Amino acid sequence: MTQDNATRPDHAQTDRPLEQAIFAGGCFWCTEAVMQDLRGVEQVESGYIGGSVPNPDYRSVCGGQTGHAEAVRVTFDPAQVSYRDLLGLFFATHDPTTLNRQGADVGTQYRSALFPLSRAQEETARELIGQLTAENTFGRPIVTSIEPASTFYVAEAYHQNYYKNNPGQGYCMAVISPKVAKLRQHYGDRLR
Repeated sequence: MTQDNATRPDHAQTDRPLEQAIFAGGCFWCTEAVMQDLRGVEQVESGYIGGSVPNPDYRSVCGGQTGHAEAVRVTFDPAQVSYRDLLGLFFATHDPTTLNRQGADVGTQYRSALFPLSRAQEETARELIGQLTAENTFGRPIVTSIEPASTFYVAEAYHQNYYKNNPGQGYCMAVISPKVAKLRQHYGDRLR
């Protein structure tokens, strides 16, 4: 497992500065799958953030023992896709109105949370949550938390590209495939 502090990288293969964003929308397999094919997204890593135990593993995070959330770290080209666009996709493909749960997954590890990596990201997140709340987009209050970014721990290798590597797995077919279909329907013009 790799431990990284959340920082802004510069992509080695291009002169364009890339940015990162960290989203927790319940199961990281779902969030990873909907972010991966978006134009401008260079990399999506599943991992853990927001807890108090160093070097967490999947079993301890899923057991609710560490305080971490399952999350994804998205490396993106802001010239092709903005942080606000990524936030829009994040809110459109999970339920930001259920506290500490997504579907059958229950616990703080499945919380809806944002971990801004800059003041600008935090301001954009607060602005969009305010707008969605004012518009009553979800018919219920948004409970997505905005938490300080802390160390992001990359999850075990078998969690990376999970949906792409396991499309026929039951959870993938029942839970992730509908989210990917929603992405293709509403964001088709933004896919690679």
